[in-house]
Amino acid sequence: MAITSAICNSFKTEILTGVHNFTASSGDTFNLALYTSSATLNKSTTAYTTSNEVSGSGYTAKGNALTSVTPVLSTDTAVCDFADTSFTSASFTARGCLIFNDSASGDPAVCAIDFGSDKTFTIQFPAADASNAIIRIA
Repeated sequence: MAITSAICNSFKTEILTGVHNFTASSGDTFNLALYTSSATLNKSTTAYTTSNEVSGSGYTAKGNALTSVTPVLSTDTAVCDFADTSFTSASFTARGCLIFNDSASGDPAVCAIDFGSDKTFTIQFPAADASNAIIRIA
């Protein structure tokens, strides 16, 4: 079992069929769920799962709803960003996370992120540009 950082393959086709809307004030609700090192998350992940999701003080199932920033172009790459999110009074350990669409039927996956090691914490998203944004479609 392992977590591998990747844009989920199912997401790639779902954006072309209009499943996901990242528009800040009128789009879908995206969540960030945290997982233990026992989880398997990767490009083949298709939806949110409770299997090996973190549990502990300061965390609820499905994690935190993210505040989306309307997608823009950075040079020739479309990028999407989210406001930083915190788990206050956190008392748990996580190895990675899954961003998923909580508004769409079946909670379809967007991307899996491996933290590189177990963390205890605030999630800070990188700059919204073609080289760093969490979601980049070139």
